[in-house]
Amino acid sequence: MTMFSGPAAVNVFAMKVLASGLTMYAKHKMIPNRGYTPARMLAGATQYTGIKYKRGEYLKAAEDLKALADTAAANLPEGNSITA
Repeated sequence: MTMFSGPAAVNVFAMKVLASGLTMYAKHKMIPNRGYTPARMLAGATQYTGIKYKRGEYLKAAEDLKALADTAAANLPEGNSITA
């Protein structure tokens, strides 16, 4: 089981989950739940990356989020950790 400890680590988890939802929608046209509409997922990606995504840019947003999450996971501040 993986544990995300601290606010920065929880943000890494949120980015990974959002990227996963965007990828699932782009490939299979399935939304993870009612609240995760495509527009809201893109808006969430914009909040993390600062890049405004247009409709249809689901894979680009997912790739950007994955890269950002990997970078953030590698540079967690003191007191935050990800343990597997």
